[in-house]
Amino acid sequence: MEEQAKQEIPIAKMRSNQIGIVITLVIAIVLDIQWLIAVLWLIQVMTLLLGPGANVFVTLLEPLAKSIYGTKQTEAKELAKFNLSLGFTFLTLSLICISLQWKTAAYIIAGMMGLAALAALLGYCIGCTIYFQYKKYKALRNSAR
Repeated sequence: MEEQAKQEIPIAKMRSNQIGIVITLVIAIVLDIQWLIAVLWLIQVMTLLLGPGANVFVTLLEPLAKSIYGTKQTEAKELAKFNLSLGFTFLTLSLICISLQWKTAAYIIAGMMGLAALAALLGYCIGCTIYFQYKKYKALRNSAR
C-alpha cells in the first residue's frame, strides 16, 4: 500500500496547477502579455524537474483545490508526468512561435493547452485519453511482433 502511495499524486495538487495554467493563459492571451507564457513554461519545467512542491500554483492554490476537489482522490504519477510533458511541449512550441513573431500561432497553441487544462478541471482529461491511446498502440504493436 505504501509503495502505491509513492506512485500517486493528490488530485488537489494536479488541479491547483491546472487552475494556475488556465488563469495565467487567460491573462496572457486576453491582455497580450507574451512573457507570461515564458513564466508558465518555467513553472512547468521546475515541476517536471523537482516535483509538485516546486510549483508556485500548488503552493498558492492547493487549499482552494482541496476545498473543491477534496483530499482523497489521487492520480497516477506516471500519468501526471505524461500530462505535464504534454503541457511543456505545447508551451515550448508556443514560445518558439513567439520567438519567430508568430503571435497568433503562439496564442492558438497556448490556448489549446489552456483548454486541455480547463477540460481537466471540468472532469475530462484529454492527456489521459492520449496516454491511453498511446499505451494501447504500444501494446498492439508489441503483440504483433
